[in-house]
Amino acid sequence: MYRGKSIVELREELDSGKTTPEELFDKANKLAHDFQDEYNSFVTIIDKCKYKDRDSKLNGIPYALKDNFSTMGILTTASSNILKDYVPVYDATVYKKLKKAGAVLVGKTTLDELAMGGTGTTAHTGVVRNPWNKECMIGGSSAGSASSVALGIVPFSIGSDTGDSVRKPASHGGVVGFKPTYGRISRYGLFAFASSLDHVGLFTRNVRDCAIVTDILKGKDINDMVTINDDRKCYEEELDKIDVKGKKLFYIKEICGKDTYKDTNDEVLKKTIDDFHNTIDKLKDEGFIIEEISFDKKLLEAIYPTYMCISCAEATSNNSNLTGIPFGPRGDGNSVEEIMFDARTKGFSELIKRRFVLGSYILQKENQEKLFLNAQRVRRMIVDKMNELFKEYDGMLAPCSGGPAEKFESTSEKLSDRYLILENHLAIGNFGGFPSITLPYTMINDMPVGINLTGRVKEDAEVLAMAQKIENVTGLKDIYSKVGEADV
Repeated sequence: MYRGKSIVELREELDSGKTTPEELFDKANKLAHDFQDEYNSFVTIIDKCKYKDRDSKLNGIPYALKDNFSTMGILTTASSNILKDYVPVYDATVYKKLKKAGAVLVGKTTLDELAMGGTGTTAHTGVVRNPWNKECMIGGSSAGSASSVALGIVPFSIGSDTGDSVRKPASHGGVVGFKPTYGRISRYGLFAFASSLDHVGLFTRNVRDCAIVTDILKGKDINDMVTINDDRKCYEEELDKIDVKGKKLFYIKEICGKDTYKDTNDEVLKKTIDDFHNTIDKLKDEGFIIEEISFDKKLLEAIYPTYMCISCAEATSNNSNLTGIPFGPRGDGNSVEEIMFDARTKGFSELIKRRFVLGSYILQKENQEKLFLNAQRVRRMIVDKMNELFKEYDGMLAPCSGGPAEKFESTSEKLSDRYLILENHLAIGNFGGFPSITLPYTMINDMPVGINLTGRVKEDAEVLAMAQKIENVTGLKDIYSKVGEADV
C-alpha cells in the first residue's frame, strides 16, 4: 500500500525493486484526483510522470509544491485571479534542486491568495478542507501542501512560512512542518510576500524525512542574496550523532503556563495545555531540562500587530507589479491608471485589498515613524529578548495553538490572550529567522494538535535532533488521515 508511507519506506521499496517511480507517481496522481473535489488540495495536478534517474534519497519520490513557487511551463497562480493564467519562464531554485534530486512533482498546491492568510479559505479555486474533519480548516497559507501530506497523497510537500504558514497547518494536519533558519533555503522563484519574514518550509510525516528533504534544499544561492553558506552538515546523519540529553529548553508562562488559562471555560484549551505539560514531564524523564520563564506580556501582545504592520507594508511594495498590465487579465479603462484600478479591483479578493490598503497607509510618509518603524523597533525588542534567552537555553517549546483546527464558521475573540498570544506566537520564529519545527503531540476530539520547538539561528541540525526525540516520546509519527481509505 502506498498511502501513509514515509520517504525512508518508499526509498527502500524503490531500491529493492518492489516498485518503480512511475508506479509511485501513478498512485499519487490517482489519490490527488480522487480527493480533489472533496478537499481542494491542488490548483494543478500533473498527469505525466516527469522523472529522470538521479543518485539521491529523493530519487523517484512523489511530492507536491505550493503554487507560489515558479515552475517553468507549469501554471503558477499563487491562488489569485490576477495570476490565474500565469505560466512562468523560469524555475524556482527549490524546484530546480528537487528535479536535480529526481523527486517527481505530482501537483501545485492551493494556498491562501498570494500566501496572505491563515485559514486556507481565500484561494481563487475555493477553500481547502481538513482531512481529519471536512468541517474544519486546515490553516494557511500553505493549506494544500499540508493537506496533501495529511491525506497521504505525497510523503512530502513544500510550502512557505511568513508568520506560521507551514507550522500552523502542520499542527492542524497532524504532520511535521519545518521552517529552517532564514536564508538556509533559497527563496529565488518564490513569490515574495514579506521579504524580511518569508521562509521556505516543508511538510513531512516524520522528522527523519524532514532532515532528508532539508539536506537536498539547503545551501547558498547567488540568485538570493540573503542565503547563507551551507553548513556542510548532513542533517539526517546528525539526527543520530547529536546527544540531546541535557539540552535545556524553556516555555513562556504567559503563552502556555499551567495556570495561565485556569479561569477559562474552554475545555479544549484546558486539555491542550494539560497535554502540553504532560509532554514536558515525559521529556524531562528523557533527559531534557525544561524551565518556565516569564516574558513581557506587552511584547507578546504586540506580536500580531507588529506582524501585520511589517507584512502588509512589505506585501504592498512586493506586489506593486500586479497591475493587470505585465501580469493578469487586462482591466478596462481609458488610461493606465483606470486600467490598473479596474484590474486590481477585480483581480484581488477583499482580504488582499484590505491588506494592500493597510500597507499603503502604513508606508505613507506621515505614518512611517509611528507605524512601520515602531513595528520594526518592537520586532527588534522581541528578537533581542529571544537571543538573550538562547544564551542560556537551547530552544523554546509551546503548543502551536489553543487546540485542534477550528470549524469554518467559528470566530475567535481577537483581543483575548488566546488569540493575541497563543495563536500568534509562532511569528517570533519569522521575526528572528530562528529554525522552528512543529510536530503532533496529542489528539483532542480525534483531531491532531502540534507542539512547536524553536531554536537558535543556524542550529537547524540541533533543532531537528531534539524534535526527533520529542517525536519518539509522543509516539505520534507517520500519522495521516485515513479518510476514504476503504474507497481508494
